[in-house]
This record gives sequence, C-alpha cells and structure tokens, in this order.
Amino acid sequence: MKVKPLFSDSLGVRSMATYVETPGCKILIDPSAALGPVRYGLPPSPEEFEALQNAKQEIHKIAKECDVLTISHYHYDHYDPTENFYAGKTVYAKDIRASINKSQAHRGKDFELLVKEKCNLIYSDGREFQHGKTKIKFSMPTPHGPAGIVLGYVLMTIIESGGKKVLHASDAQGPVVAEAAEYIIKENPDVLIIDGPPTLFLGWKFSMKNLEDAQDNMLRIIKETSAEIILDHHLLRDLKYKERFAKVYATGRPKTFAEYAGKENTMLEAHRKELWAKIQNRDEMLEKMRTAAGEE
Repeated sequence: MKVKPLFSDSLGVRSMATYVETPGCKILIDPSAALGPVRYGLPPSPEEFEALQNAKQEIHKIAKECDVLTISHYHYDHYDPTENFYAGKTVYAKDIRASINKSQAHRGKDFELLVKEKCNLIYSDGREFQHGKTKIKFSMPTPHGPAGIVLGYVLMTIIESGGKKVLHASDAQGPVVAEAAEYIIKENPDVLIIDGPPTLFLGWKFSMKNLEDAQDNMLRIIKETSAEIILDHHLLRDLKYKERFAKVYATGRPKTFAEYAGKENTMLEAHRKELWAKIQNRDEMLEKMRTAAGEE
C-alpha cells in the first residue's frame, strides 16, 4: 500500500487531501483545498493563492487517475463542488440526510444534484466496501470537534490492503471525543492521519477542557497503538502548536504532512501578517482585493 498525504496546513493550504494506492485501486480522500478568508483582519496573501493554485492543480491531476474518491464532510477544504473530476468515479460521501447540520445538508444536496448523474455516488456512513482485495470502511458520524458542536459530523475513512491499514480521521480535532479515540484504538491502524485541535480558538470556540481531552485522547492512541501518526490541519494554524500540545509532541511520534514528505513546514496562514508586511504595495493590493470582493 502506498500512502501519500498531499496537502494540508503545514504545506500552505487548508486541506487533508490524501492519496492511497493499493494493488488494483487508487483512492483519493477529501480531494480539495481552500484558504482561510480572513486572518489577522487580512485576506490570503499572494503566496497563499499561489499555494492553493498548485494544490488544486495537483489534486485535479491525481483525482482524474483515481478509481475512488471519498468525502468525509461538506466543508470546502474537504470537497470541491466546482470540480469535474467526479465523472466516472465511485464517490463515497457523508450521508446528507442523517447526522448532519443544516449548512452541510444544503451543500450536500447541491453536490448530489451536480454529480449524481455523472458518478456512482454512495452515502457511506458506517458502511464498508470491497474493491478487489482492498477494503474501504467508514466510521459512523463522529463530531467535528467537541460533542454537540454546531459544525456537525465527519466520517473517518479506513483502507485495508495487504495486511496494512491506514485510518484518515479528517476533522476529529484531536480527537476531542473519547468515542473517536476508542474507535481509532480498536481499528489499530498502521498509519493514522488526523486533524489536530483548533488551538487558535482556545478560550473562544475551543475550551481548555476540550484541549485537555484532545491531548489525553491522543496520548491514549499513542500508548495503545503503534500507528505512525500524521497530525496536521487545524492545529498547524497556531504558531504555538507544539507548546499547546506539548505532551503529545514530547512522545516524538507525530509528524506533519510536510515532515512526513521530508519537507519543511510552510504554515502560510499562520504567517499571513508577516507575508503581507513584506509586500511594498500592500495597501494598494488590499484595496483592490476588497473592491473585488464588494467591500466599501
């Protein structure tokens, strides 16, 4: 089995796009990327737009060659309704009629109308499927962060082939909820790809208790499995991410997408203020962007 984490916040864009290749099956998990619209009161920098363009092009190229695409939930950094690479594919997606919030249900319905005549769209909550000797399994919906969060639910994706298992935990954020950690431990993957807690919102949308739970749950996973851990996404929007998740990083187990690929972390969104400060015609460019966006 070949596992290639493609894009994430450590590589300059919001994404958890991951390519998995097994004998006879090519799979792309969460085939999309996006940018945070506002950070430090600033829109994305030119460097971020360039990174997004590169990510979109590479995701498109890989998706066109895949047999299976999976969508854990309907946030734009995890699925792209404007793309045309769904045609002729098997698309496993989050059910739009159960365990979903209003916003994602609306997006999911629009997506269904766009692609259902072009691909084999299958809602996959809690189900498993066989592609030759490759098993693709999905968890029941798990909270997009703390229990009861308004952001709704996500699916974890498990791929098994040749005695190896990879688990993609999407936006489980740590995981915060104990049930998600227990599911991961029970699955006992060889590779765990997971979203870290959004410590950028600490004390606002994400409490210290949430952080403690996320850290305790990740420590349990580290203790009770031998999984190679790739930890990224929300956590890497915080420049102090290692300090916030200190006990986890003290184990030496987690790597970012960038580190897994042997690259340096490039957290463009977290460094947006510095990126804009380097631009000589900053005010002029910002004014043009605000005008284009319809701002006064």
